[in-house]
Amino acid sequence: MSSLDAVDRTLLRLLQQDATLALSELAEAVNLTTTPCWKRLKRLEEDGILRQRVALLDAAKLGLSFIAFVQIKTSNHSKDWYNGFVHAVEAFPEVMEFYRMAGDYDYMMKVQVADMQAFDLFYKKLVNSIEGLTNVTSTFAMEPLKYTTALPV
Repeated sequence: MSSLDAVDRTLLRLLQQDATLALSELAEAVNLTTTPCWKRLKRLEEDGILRQRVALLDAAKLGLSFIAFVQIKTSNHSKDWYNGFVHAVEAFPEVMEFYRMAGDYDYMMKVQVADMQAFDLFYKKLVNSIEGLTNVTSTFAMEPLKYTTALPV
């Protein structure tokens, strides 16, 4: 991150706010012509800093406003089990985020579905498709208070 200058950081902030900005708009915002601006964007992509440009959807308007946080313990920590577990979880489109944790639980995931019934179906598929889960605990979000995808660059 230290190789990023103020222009790079500004470009990243702008793109996090609106990835549809035209190259000419981005260049103007950072006082560059389009060619050097394009080269900076290309370098940010090649360096893996700018991973992808996506559309953010309104989950509530799509009927997917039920959020559960699932914490998992396992007694199996072998490499093969881990790889199989990660592969299995990646196949669940309901899992929005998935982390290996330090602390009381080994893994945590954010699951987003339509309602409790949809979560129950997800939960049953999860626990029935993966051997070695010793404790699966879920908590449910009542109200989102802050949500952002923008990193503080």
